[in-house]
Amino acid sequence: MFPKKYSNFLFILIMGFGMSLLMTLIITYVNTGLDNGYLNRFLKAWAVGLPIAITVALLVGPIAKKVCR
Repeated sequence: MFPKKYSNFLFILIMGFGMSLLMTLIITYVNTGLDNGYLNRFLKAWAVGLPIAITVALLVGPIAKKVCR
């Protein structure tokens, strides 16, 4: 499938993508409700949250991996 040396990076990207997607969907709904502007607000918030989530996962992932060993 994918070379083993890229598996950690790919895992971090998938986790950052999935978690930021779900969290932004839910938090946007909780804070602003569901109306005609919901999708636009969600996409705007996710555009900010996705790079932050991936960056944090790249920084914290290796540390968490060392702690859990």
